[in-house]
Amino acid sequence: MAEFLYRLGRTASRHVRAVVALWVAVLVLAGVGYAVGGGTLSDSFSIPGTPTQKVTDQLAEDLPDAAGGTGTVVLSTEDGSAFTADQEKALAGVLSDVEDVDGVETVVDPFASEQERAKQADTLAAGEQKISDGREQLADGRDQLDAGQQQLDDARAQLEDGQAQLDDARQQAEAAGQAQAAAPQLDAQQEQLDDGFAQLDEQQKTLDAKSQELDDGAKKLDAQTTRLQQGKDLLDLSSGIRVVSDDGSTAVATVIFTEDQYDITQETKDAVIHTVTDGVADVEGVQVDLGSDIAMETPALVGPGEVIGLVVAGIVLVVMLGTLIGAGLPLLTALVGVGIAALGALAFSGVVQMSSVTPVLGLMLGLAVGIDYALFIVNRHRHQLKDGYDVQESVALANGTSGNAVVFAGTTVVIALLALNVTGIPFLGLMGTVGAVSVAVAVLVAVTLTPALLSAIGMRILSRKERGRLVRAPQDAAPQDAAPQPAPTPVKPMNTLVAVGRVVLGVAVLGVVAIPAADLRINLPDGSSEAHESTQYQAYQTVADEFGPGTNGPLLVVANLDQPVTDEDEVSVQLAVGEKLAAQDDVVAVAPAATSEDGTVLAFQVIPAEGPTSESTEQLVHALRDLSPLHVGSVETPGGSAHVGDVELGVAGAASGNIDISTKLSDALPLYLGVVIGLSLIILVVVFRSLLVPVIATLGFVLSYFAALGGVVAIYQWGWLSGVFGVENPGPILNFLPTILVGVLFGLAMDYMLFLGSGMREAYAHGAPARVAVVQGFRAGRSVVTAAAIIMISVFGGFVFSESAMIRPIGFALAFGVLVDAFVVRMLVVPALMHLLGDAAWWLPRWLDRIVPNVDVEGSALERRHPHEDATHA
Repeated sequence: MAEFLYRLGRTASRHVRAVVALWVAVLVLAGVGYAVGGGTLSDSFSIPGTPTQKVTDQLAEDLPDAAGGTGTVVLSTEDGSAFTADQEKALAGVLSDVEDVDGVETVVDPFASEQERAKQADTLAAGEQKISDGREQLADGRDQLDAGQQQLDDARAQLEDGQAQLDDARQQAEAAGQAQAAAPQLDAQQEQLDDGFAQLDEQQKTLDAKSQELDDGAKKLDAQTTRLQQGKDLLDLSSGIRVVSDDGSTAVATVIFTEDQYDITQETKDAVIHTVTDGVADVEGVQVDLGSDIAMETPALVGPGEVIGLVVAGIVLVVMLGTLIGAGLPLLTALVGVGIAALGALAFSGVVQMSSVTPVLGLMLGLAVGIDYALFIVNRHRHQLKDGYDVQESVALANGTSGNAVVFAGTTVVIALLALNVTGIPFLGLMGTVGAVSVAVAVLVAVTLTPALLSAIGMRILSRKERGRLVRAPQDAAPQDAAPQPAPTPVKPMNTLVAVGRVVLGVAVLGVVAIPAADLRINLPDGSSEAHESTQYQAYQTVADEFGPGTNGPLLVVANLDQPVTDEDEVSVQLAVGEKLAAQDDVVAVAPAATSEDGTVLAFQVIPAEGPTSESTEQLVHALRDLSPLHVGSVETPGGSAHVGDVELGVAGAASGNIDISTKLSDALPLYLGVVIGLSLIILVVVFRSLLVPVIATLGFVLSYFAALGGVVAIYQWGWLSGVFGVENPGPILNFLPTILVGVLFGLAMDYMLFLGSGMREAYAHGAPARVAVVQGFRAGRSVVTAAAIIMISVFGGFVFSESAMIRPIGFALAFGVLVDAFVVRMLVVPALMHLLGDAAWWLPRWLDRIVPNVDVEGSALERRHPHEDATHA
C-alpha cells in the first residue's frame, strides 16, 4: 500500500491540472445529482417491528381513521381574553381549508368539539331528568295500582263474607227442610255473588296488566339508568381531555393525516403550515403556534457555530504550519471532500428516507477528518522539505508514509461506521454509511488532491524564514576542520512514580467524569427541547400550561376482544376497559377513540400525567403493555351482562414510538460496542504486533466513551453548565447518540493511538529500550496529534451551538470525547502504562507472530527503498 500511495502521490504531483479537474468534475457531478435526485429530509425516526409499529399497522387495517399521524395547532388570543364568536367562526374556516390540503384526512375543530362535549353533558343531564321523571311516574302509578288492589281486595273480602253468609243460609234451610222452597232466592243471591266475583277477576286482570306495564317500565328505566350512568362515567374518565382552555383563551386543533406519523411528507407539513399561518394572520387578535410534530425544522448544514469552528481550526493550522497558504490547503481539501460527500448523500434523499441528522453527521466527520488527514501529509512534507528533499520527491514520500497511515486510520473509521449496520436499525445504518462515505471521500481527497496542490504550491508551503534558512544552509556549512557539534542529549525514560501517578490521576478523572453516565436516559427531543423563542416550544409550553404536560404526548391504546361487541353493549365494554386503564398510575384521562366495524377492536386515547419524554410516561407505556392480557370478565350492560373475557392490549402514538426506538437502540448498543471492541483488538494487534498494547488502547477508548457520555448527561440531562451551552430545558439524551458515539469516537481514538503508538513501535523496532521508545514515539507524534485534536474539537464544537436540539448534544459528545481521549487517555494514561509495562508491552506469542501480517503503517520500508539523496551519498 505504501509503494502504491508513493506512486499515486508522484503521479498527482506531476499532473496537477488533471487531478484538480477530476475533483472539480466529481464535485459538479455530485451537485447535479443533488439537483436531480434530492428530496426532503425527515425529522422523524422509525424502526420496523417495534410494538408501536405493529399496533400502527393493525390500526391501518382495522381502524384506518385512527391510524394517521397527527399534528398540533395551538391557537390563542393575543390579549388572553376568551375567543369571540366571530373569531371562532373565522378559525373554523381556516381549519376547513387545512382539510383540503393533500395528505390531510381531517382536522378536529376544537370549538366544535367543545360544543359537542357540552351537548353530550346536556343530553346526559336531560336523560337524568327524564329518568327521574319516569321513576316518579312509575311511583305514582304503583301507588295508584296499590290503591286499586286494596279496593279489589276489600271488595273480594265483602263478597267472600256474603258467600259465607249464603252458604250458612243454605245449610240452615236444608236443616229446616226448607231447601227447595228457599232455593230460588238463594240461587239468585248466588248468581249475584258469582257476577261480583267475575267482575273482580276482570278488574284483577286489568291491575295485573298495569302492574306488568310498570315492571316493564321499571326495567327500561333501569336499563336507561345503567346506560346513562355508564355514559356519564365514560365522560368523567375523559374529563381531563379538553381542547379549549377553561378561560376560553386557548384552543388546540388536531390535524389528522392520511399517512402514519413516520410517513408524512415534508411537502404536506409545509402546506399545512402555510395554510394555517396565512389563514390565522387574517383573523384579528389571534396568534398561532405549531407543535414539533408539524414544524420540526430541518437543521441547516452550516451555521454560525460551524463557521467559528472552522475559523478556530484555521488559526491552529496557521500556528502550526506558519503560513496562510499552508493552513488554507487542509481547509480547502476538507471542504471539497465534504461538498462531494454531502451533495452525493443528499442526491439519494429523494429515493431513500433520510433523517435530517444524517447529512449533518457526515458533514461533521468529513470536515474533521478531512482537515486532519491533509494536515498529517502536509506536516510530513514540510519536514522533508526542510531536510532538503525535492518537492515532487517529498510529496510522493509524504503520501507513501503519512498517507499510508491516513488510509489505515480512515479505513478504521469507515469500518467502525459501517458496522452500525449490524444493529439492524435502518436509519442508524444509513447514518453510519453516509458517515463512512464522508470519511472515505476525505481519505481519497487527502491522498490525491493534497499531493497535487502541494506540488502546485511548491516551496511556498514553507514560510519565508524557513525557505531562507534552506538557501543559507549550504553557505553556512561548517568547514572540515570546524569543531565537532556536541552530541544530542540522550532521551531519558519517564520516572516510574510519575507514570504511576499519571495513570491513577487520569483514570480517576475519567472515572469521576463518567459517573453521570450511570443515570443515562434516552429519548427523542420534543418541543420542550427547542429554543424558547421557537414556535415548537411555544406550542408545547402553552399546551402544558393550559391542558397539562401529558396532552403533549397522548398514547393510543388498542384493545383486541375475543368476540365482537354489539352496539348495545359497546359503551359498557368501553367503560370496563377504560376504568382499568385509568386505574394505572400517572393516567390523567381515558377516552374512547374508535371501534372497528366488526366490533373486535376498541381504541382509547390515554393522557399521561407528564410529558412524552418523562420517566413516568415511559413507565406508563410499559405498565399498560404489561396489563395484557387484561382480564375483564363479565360486564354489566343495559340488557343485563356480557362476557368479555381477556383483552389483548397494544400501545401506539408518537411518545410510545419514541420509547420503543430508544429501547431498541439500547438493546443494540451492547452488540455494537462488542463488535467495535473486538474490531479494535484485531486491528491493533496487526498494527502494533502486540497483545497488551491493543488491550491498553481499547480500555482507553472505553474510558473515553463513558467519560464523554458522562459529560453529555451532566450538561444535557442534569442541566449542569446549561447557561454556558445554551441548554434551556434539560431532558433525556438523543436516543441514537450513545450508539453513534461508539463508532465515531472509536475511529478517532484509533487514529490518535496509531499516530502516537506507531512512533513508539518504530523506535522500539530500531533498538531503543522499551521505556525510551515510549518517550521518543510520544515526542515524535505529540505536536501533530495535539493540533489534529484541537482541530477536531473546534469543528465538532462548532455544532454545539447549532439551532437543532438533535445536533447540539452530538457536537458536544464528539468534541468532549476527542478532548478526553486525545489529551487524557492517549497523551497522559497510555504512555504511562506503556512505561510501566516496559518490554512486556511488545510481547506477542510466536504462533501469533507467524500469522499476523506485517503492516508497515508509517512506511518505514518505503523510506528505505526511496532514501534521501544525501543519505545515498553518505
